[in-house]
Amino acid sequence: MLKSTEIRNQFLEFFASKGHLIVSSAPIVIKDDPTLLFTNSGMNQFKDNFLGLKPPAAPRIADTQKCLRASGKHNDLEDVGHDTYHNTMFEMLGNWSFGDYYKKDAIAWAWELMTKVFGLPEDRLYATVFGGDEADGLGKDEDAVTEWKKWIPADRILACGKKDNFWEMGDVGPCGPCSEIHIDLRTEEERALVPGHELVNADNPHVIELWNLVFMEFNRSADKSLSPLPAKNVDTGMGFERICMVLQGKKSNYDSDLFDDLKAHLERISGIKYGQAEESDIAMRVVMDHIRAVSFAISDGQLPSNGGAGYVIRAILRRATRYAYRFLGQDKPFLYNMVAILVELYKDIFPELGKQEKLVRENIEAEEKSFLRTLARGTQLFEQYIENAEGTSKVLDGEFAFKLKDTFGFPFELTQLMAKELGWTVDQEVFHKLLKAQSERAQLDAQVQTGDWVKVNEFTQMPVFVGYDELETSARILQYRTVKGAKGNVYQVVTDVTPFYAEGGGQVGDTGTISKGDEVIHVLDTRRENELIVHFVNKLPQSPDGEWIMEVNKGRRKAILANHSATHLLHAALRRVLGTHVEQRGSLVSDKILRFDFSHFNKMSPEEMEEVEKIVNEKIAASIPRGENRSISIAEAKAKGAMALFGEKYGDTVRMITFDPAYSVELCGGCHVENTSDIRLFKFVSESSIAAGVRRVEAVTSGNAIEYLDQKAAVLERINELLKGAQDPVRAVEDLVQKSRQMEKEIEKMNAEKVSRMQGDLKTRVKSMGDFDLLNEVVEVGTAENLKTLAFNLRQGLSNTLVVLGAVIDEKPLLNVILTEDLEKAGRFNASQLIRDLAKEIQGGGGGQPFFASAGGKNAAGIPAAVKKAEELAK
Repeated sequence: MLKSTEIRNQFLEFFASKGHLIVSSAPIVIKDDPTLLFTNSGMNQFKDNFLGLKPPAAPRIADTQKCLRASGKHNDLEDVGHDTYHNTMFEMLGNWSFGDYYKKDAIAWAWELMTKVFGLPEDRLYATVFGGDEADGLGKDEDAVTEWKKWIPADRILACGKKDNFWEMGDVGPCGPCSEIHIDLRTEEERALVPGHELVNADNPHVIELWNLVFMEFNRSADKSLSPLPAKNVDTGMGFERICMVLQGKKSNYDSDLFDDLKAHLERISGIKYGQAEESDIAMRVVMDHIRAVSFAISDGQLPSNGGAGYVIRAILRRATRYAYRFLGQDKPFLYNMVAILVELYKDIFPELGKQEKLVRENIEAEEKSFLRTLARGTQLFEQYIENAEGTSKVLDGEFAFKLKDTFGFPFELTQLMAKELGWTVDQEVFHKLLKAQSERAQLDAQVQTGDWVKVNEFTQMPVFVGYDELETSARILQYRTVKGAKGNVYQVVTDVTPFYAEGGGQVGDTGTISKGDEVIHVLDTRRENELIVHFVNKLPQSPDGEWIMEVNKGRRKAILANHSATHLLHAALRRVLGTHVEQRGSLVSDKILRFDFSHFNKMSPEEMEEVEKIVNEKIAASIPRGENRSISIAEAKAKGAMALFGEKYGDTVRMITFDPAYSVELCGGCHVENTSDIRLFKFVSESSIAAGVRRVEAVTSGNAIEYLDQKAAVLERINELLKGAQDPVRAVEDLVQKSRQMEKEIEKMNAEKVSRMQGDLKTRVKSMGDFDLLNEVVEVGTAENLKTLAFNLRQGLSNTLVVLGAVIDEKPLLNVILTEDLEKAGRFNASQLIRDLAKEIQGGGGGQPFFASAGGKNAAGIPAAVKKAEELAK
């Protein structure tokens, strides 16, 4: 049986023999394409090549690409685990032709690889072709049919519709007809009953697609029209996990050797054998898939977070945790221990995972701990709800289920399962109504309609950036468009030459003006769309032809330069003071502040921050000239000690920035000062943690640093005035703090004595209610903690008594209900139920345990009525 590594190698070696350049995978996380969060197919990194905006590295290319389909149009997330052949993260084996070979060679080589190299039986293979689409004005792909007939009988060549055989990356962009190779994996008996051609594209788990050959010849515009690409191209994609399954004689992706070690690990820690039960099998498939997706995303630079791509990664990780918690009995972090298995499995093809293993492990563990706390908290709230709702219709309020999900992050599926186990149901109609309303609000906020580019002048080459050397230049407008959003329109302009730096590498985009005569357009931001530099402007040009003056905001750029170069000096200083384990994990360089995220596992001490600050300012004072290599080979740059940044993919040639070869050498495409003395001053503002093993510092430089110090000096001057010119202000403040603490202790002591005296007085006010006693009083206790202490003291000092206490604390009403131990055992009252009724008088709510509960509210005037109401409820 072929091993997965052998299968991958055979594919790459085959296409290398056909004159293809073998390239490495692009990162799974996409940074410069606003239409995508993740690489969802092998062609993403070649998008600009297909559009003719950038020449390819070679006319023929092949690779294996890390892909993730968990958001947007190509979203397989909810299918993963429930069937045996979907994955969120997968490898895509692919070969490309950029205006070189086309359908004839693509089809011939595909057949040769499948049947001669991989040895698949010819009589089990089917080919599909595009059958045409009237709306797009496209006929059947007869060229593909002609080529397939050279290798396969006509009855196994199937014409299919646009849904299956016209490939589009997204709503806009490169696209074209495709031809798929399918295989029938059924037994001979099953094949005899139903012909294979009837099950192609019919979602049969044993008649499946293996390889998609896309003939990329069109570009889809926002108005849905198709226009020809500059050249006819080939883009093929074969799911690596699926071909491994087929060649290893398995019936499931998850049965190939790619998942053997992961599966064995899960069986060992759970004590459950794969194949033992459907629920645990689904959970294991979810975990095996999702740990791969999360690990590769983090290693490529995307940490879990609450927005964008980070939100998707967090959702995938939590889905794995939830399934393991529910069906594999894993109530403690365990996923992070599986990262080492992946590092070993992919060490030869994706070594970047091993390089970031520590970061990946620690972030996954931290996320697991956080979500397991969420599950525990949600379970507690659920149980309290059920306890307080005894005797009802056993229908869990849909609004409560939504609150669990929306406020506490507790999965709705778990709420349903837990309710079902108790014989309850959930009001799904209300839940889904609230969920839909929330989704519609979010969609409205995020709704964007990107118009088509209006061409003004033809592209003769990609737009040229000249902003390293000049901040003003003349240019021609190549194209412009309007982007309609919920918060108004945004306008975008592309020029043939620009001094405006596009946001990247942590540095914000430039602002400034584009002008011609009296017409002035303000540039509000500059960003990249793949290799295209796009200016975001306040309006469209009235007459776009002719020469325009592009002028960057010079003062703003100067401040950005200082912050960016200071970031390099800071990085080197951190490595000197904290150790060489420090690596950049992210940054923001604006005109106001610099923010730097780095790998380190402890909070920086004041002494460490002082030492780093000192080193940076010494380098500034040393007036070190900037060294710059704009085009140096990546190998030579690394030999000179250049540091590559986390999550970035570099080409064969790079730009290298040096401030003293013995101090700071980095690969960087950003803008920098000519001499460190231009930075003037560096000052830390803050230090914090943003993720497991990742610290964040913020700092200011130049004029912003001087302003920051002036503000601090003004504060100190004001403090000194309040201290009436004390000779030692620090000692004076310390004395004041000490006196304040002493006074707080004295006040606490007085309150405790007051509560103690009050306890004795309250005991005399107990009323007999027949077979039990009631104490219901409004009291003045100062703090919520004192009220609780008083309630528990009365519980200890009384017997057979229901205690109801009300107070107004800081103008807010507060109620406590507590039962003495003997009354609790009698089971007559439930404090949680009583507090819910009493809280209505103060327009509030609360809960707790059967023997003690508390409530707060909005109506302080209702406290006397709430306390009085206890007599009525106790009867």
